[in-house]
Amino acid sequence: MEEKQLTSNIMMIRPHNFGFNEQTAETNKFQKKTNSLVSSHALNEFNNAVKTLRTNNMNILIFDDLIDVDTPDSVFPNNWISFHSDGTVIVYPMLAMNRRKERRPDVIQSLSTIYGFYCSKVIDLTLYENKNKFLEGTGSLVLDRTNKLAYACLSERTNEEVINKFCKEMGYTAIKFHAYDSTGFPIYHTNVMMALGEKFVMICLDSIKDKNEKEWVITSIKKSGKDIIPLSNDQILNFAGNALEVLDKDGNKKLILSKKAFNSLLKEQKDEIEKYCEIIKIDVSTIEECGGGSIRCMLAEIFLPQKKELTTNVKTSIKHYKLR
Repeated sequence: MEEKQLTSNIMMIRPHNFGFNEQTAETNKFQKKTNSLVSSHALNEFNNAVKTLRTNNMNILIFDDLIDVDTPDSVFPNNWISFHSDGTVIVYPMLAMNRRKERRPDVIQSLSTIYGFYCSKVIDLTLYENKNKFLEGTGSLVLDRTNKLAYACLSERTNEEVINKFCKEMGYTAIKFHAYDSTGFPIYHTNVMMALGEKFVMICLDSIKDKNEKEWVITSIKKSGKDIIPLSNDQILNFAGNALEVLDKDGNKKLILSKKAFNSLLKEQKDEIEKYCEIIKIDVSTIEECGGGSIRCMLAEIFLPQKKELTTNVKTSIKHYKLR
């Protein structure tokens, strides 16, 4: 069965402890320290984002942050978990110690028991943290699910050995490369400089300095039948690469990106995108500035099948799973 690239089912984590994360700042140069009111501002931005997405007919499943746990980046759940159409759930190794506290078995259990998604197995990659090797979910991996390609910008948070393990487990081919911002600093997550939709890819090719790596990426994208919409380094700084194409409940295609990202795009770029989907812009400026990630990082796509679509004799081992 061909895997679909887009979904209308999205998981989000409502932040109650959002703030500047000192443990991630060394590798994420998009972060900036801001005023003491960031937590309340971030919560307002989150609630407005949910309202906008639901108004646009998307199925948003919300879990609240654990109030008594130090998780300043919990609003970015796509870094610790991914969901796949065969029922597989993957849990990822993360660099920052306080980000590891975001991993929650109750979330996985609730998706299976309360919301009726079929979870067949968990692939737990967190043991790589003992080797100081990390792979931060669909931040590190930009997945072409239909063509089984995993694009990965190598960094301290995106380790080659763990990428290979993911690809072996899931039957993907890795497209690995190095990318740098305009100052020459390594880009920490692939989904900052690249967004992959069903029929198009938004990517900052200028950030890939190695000629052979750049050609490999271009060839892979073109071979998969997708059009390339080039982004500049300045647009990447404005999170134009941190976008996600989704479906609404009626099957209409929509590109979710931030207001800041939208404002950085040229008219011809917007026109090109709108050949494929409607653009939905959301203001998450506080989360972007303080957290160093944008709206795409806030959206964990759920591709798990619904139990009602399967036989009645569905079994799952998720209830036996405990996160390390």
